[in-house]
Amino acid sequence: MRPLDGITVIALEHAIAAPFCSRQLADFGARVIKVERPQSGDFARAYDERVRGLASHFVWANRSKESLTLDLKHAAAPEILARLLATADVLVQNLAPGAAARLGLAYEALREQHPRLIVCDISGYGSDGPYRDKKAYDLLIQSESGFLSVTGSPDAPAKAGCSIADISASMYAYSHILAALLQRSQSGRGCHIEISMLESMVEWMSYPLYYAFAGGTPPARAGAAHATIYPYGPFPTGDGRTVLLGVQNDREWQAFCSQVLERPELASDPRYTSNALRSAARAELQPLIVEQFARLSGEEVITRLDAAQIANAHMNDMHDVWQHPQLAARQRWTEVATPAGPIPALLPPGRLDAFTARMDAVPALGQHTEAILGELGWDAAAIARLRQAQAI
Repeated sequence: MRPLDGITVIALEHAIAAPFCSRQLADFGARVIKVERPQSGDFARAYDERVRGLASHFVWANRSKESLTLDLKHAAAPEILARLLATADVLVQNLAPGAAARLGLAYEALREQHPRLIVCDISGYGSDGPYRDKKAYDLLIQSESGFLSVTGSPDAPAKAGCSIADISASMYAYSHILAALLQRSQSGRGCHIEISMLESMVEWMSYPLYYAFAGGTPPARAGAAHATIYPYGPFPTGDGRTVLLGVQNDREWQAFCSQVLERPELASDPRYTSNALRSAARAELQPLIVEQFARLSGEEVITRLDAAQIANAHMNDMHDVWQHPQLAARQRWTEVATPAGPIPALLPPGRLDAFTARMDAVPALGQHTEAILGELGWDAAAIARLRQAQAI
């Protein structure tokens, strides 16, 4: 038994913010019915063709779901949605601003008829305020939240390499829905959840916000290095590899000098005896570290850092991560089915001994339409008429 077995989620979703949220609910056992546009579906299906002709974003965020195609603007849609919601515990949506309300799917319009329904709206900026009607994509929220201002090199900002703003909103939507389900188990009533991508990302930006408190200087963009701690970041090695390391305190600095650099005199050099001094002197220290590392391979540097108990990491690319020995040793990979055949998939982070995560197939567009409509009371002839009318 999984903790969300018996929970039904209706997902009017596209891209990442809502789909990643509902996929995590599916991981824990929820039945997720994904409502998609006929013919085209979730536009994330067409982002690329990197996974045997399927889109990388889509296969990641949409396993273990059922796909129902439905034209939400068709005259037949309201009755289909009404029957779906009569069976549902959760409605999650990230349609364009105002679209759910225009379709009669705002919480205020649903709560009287569906008092146990939990409605989760995910948007860029929230339902009020001067930005409420602005479209919001991941990169735009990275910019509005200040993330770009502290990320990148000194001469150019850089976005995160993954959809960090979408993911942050997904995680808060997911945790809020779990909390709402717990609350409903005691109160018997559903509720309205509103998740803003901007607010989710600004929460994650709280360290640089407080660092710049009361007009203080914000953290400088420092590439892959740390803006305020040194040495902390990437360093090249003699075999062309790059190693990341982090020296967090004066004790570690002493060990780094003596055991890794084999320059014990640097540990007592008055120019470098505190992190503030080392950070200010990074232009002097950088070539000293690079010179010593140039004599060693990446693995030799890692071995020295481990022996000195200095935190470190390889700079892995995607091919390295597929083969990561830690993930393999912990058996974190499994397979899921897709319309193009089985593909590897990472098990959900966290291991629970009470149940195994659901890892069902990534659905083809509209794969479950007829079965779901049949459950809701439409017979084969009625379904055929809906299809002929291009409602589904």
